[in-house]
Amino acid sequence: MITDFDAIVIGSGISGGWAAKELTEKGLKTLLLDRGRPVRHQHDYPTENKGAFDLPYRGHWPPNEKSKDRFTHNATVTSPTNYHFFNDDRKNPYINNIDKPFNWIRSDIFGGRSILWGRQCYRWSDIDFGANKKDGYGIDWPIRYKDIAPWYSYVEEFVGVSGEKLNLMQLPDGEFLPAMPLNIAEKHFKKSVAHHFDGRVVTIGRTANLTTTLPNQKRSRCMYRSQCDRGCSFGAYFSTQSSTLPAAQKTGNLTIKANTLVDSLIYDSSGKRITAINVIDTQTRQCYKLSARVIFLCASSVASNQILLNSKSQSMPQGLGNNYDNLGRYLMDHTFGTGATGVLPYFKEYVEYGRRPTAMYVPRFRNLKNQDKSINFSRGYNFQSWGDGRLPPENITGYGAQLKKNLRTPGPWQLPLHAFCEVLPRSKNRMLLDSNKVDRFGIPQVKFEFEWSKNELNMIRDATDQAVKMLKSAGCSNIKTRSTPSAPGTGIHEMGGARMGNDPKESIVNRQNQMHVAENVFITDGSIMTSASCVNPSITYMALTARAVDYAVDQLRSNKI
Repeated sequence: MITDFDAIVIGSGISGGWAAKELTEKGLKTLLLDRGRPVRHQHDYPTENKGAFDLPYRGHWPPNEKSKDRFTHNATVTSPTNYHFFNDDRKNPYINNIDKPFNWIRSDIFGGRSILWGRQCYRWSDIDFGANKKDGYGIDWPIRYKDIAPWYSYVEEFVGVSGEKLNLMQLPDGEFLPAMPLNIAEKHFKKSVAHHFDGRVVTIGRTANLTTTLPNQKRSRCMYRSQCDRGCSFGAYFSTQSSTLPAAQKTGNLTIKANTLVDSLIYDSSGKRITAINVIDTQTRQCYKLSARVIFLCASSVASNQILLNSKSQSMPQGLGNNYDNLGRYLMDHTFGTGATGVLPYFKEYVEYGRRPTAMYVPRFRNLKNQDKSINFSRGYNFQSWGDGRLPPENITGYGAQLKKNLRTPGPWQLPLHAFCEVLPRSKNRMLLDSNKVDRFGIPQVKFEFEWSKNELNMIRDATDQAVKMLKSAGCSNIKTRSTPSAPGTGIHEMGGARMGNDPKESIVNRQNQMHVAENVFITDGSIMTSASCVNPSITYMALTARAVDYAVDQLRSNKI
């Protein structure tokens, strides 16, 4: 058994990177491990800066890596330019229900999905933290906005979030770098929505892309390439590799282990603590144990639940913390794939230079103060927009110089609105382990039981209708709707399973992200989420992680854990 560490962090993604940074900067000898292969910043981004003509098969799928073969999901985020960062489901499978699928979209690299995330950063409000108590779905959060607000500020200043302050109760402002500008079509849409829809706001997406250089981190401002999911040697967007990992390494307190899979945690019921973790070297299949005074579990929502469910003991035969059958339940995501897109017949004489890595955003406007009497669902949704601002050239005729000239004139502007709807916490939406099907390391495979509820489907219908109305108000034509959501999991915002709460009979961690049953284990990834809000969750994971480390180190120094 290796016992040379004060702390072990399981998972190197957004939460794990933050845990490693905070623990090492507070003086703890820390081991950061991940099952993924090593990826070095500025060295291991093989498609960075490459055009289609520089890529094999002109950027199309190589014959042996077709999406349908490599993945058991059809997520739009995977492409020939980034698939090498994603998990190969043929090697690391999970059980997917054909009739009711759940798309578990995983990375397979050190740094996790921090390399691949959409970078949208929105604070939760008290509307979000108080929703469960107000409408009766799920259990009440044991924290409120005031508990996490200073930690939002703390992580935002390090991450570098560009955005516009709005003074909205449903979307608290943060510590922002200068906002990226809306393009001319979006500005037109913004004016139209403000004129026709009282109280609705259109702004630029708040994104973890730098608009100013951060020399203290050796990170440059964004170059408007919009190829973030290939890796960025400039460090212009926040990732473990560009940001938290260098900070942790600078302390001299960090040890890294890639290709290291956590099988389970070893529990001492008399001491209410984890004494060691079982790990497997994915290259050699060697099994061994690691121990530390404190464990931070940050493997991602599903992976962390898998580890906990597989951590069985005499006192907890159904998994660590699962004596009341809550572990793995109340799984959530955001609905994905719905909304509408319209074509704007104006401003054809204008061209947008560069490829901005964010686009317009419409904050939630439903059920803000009280239940809107005209609608048949609880909670709300927002709209995000991405994709090329202009359609392809309309005239592709001619030869030689004439064809080149025609191709240089793009088609009309388009305005895409993608709805992100909040999913309610429900006990029957869950993940569990199938002991009859194990992976190549002998670990029971994950399977899902999940479906959209009537509330989500009603919300999607309203979001599609409102998207059309807003686009029409701006003068859009050829409006195409998307009213059928993609399979759960496609939003890649999976949350829940080890939720936060005051009562150990109803929750897995307390208000400090500390396990009720194991005082030296802290969970700070999406698994602890008690509800889902409708906004992207990653900045909340970061804030909760920094907050939990601060508490954990204080407890360690006081010899309370």
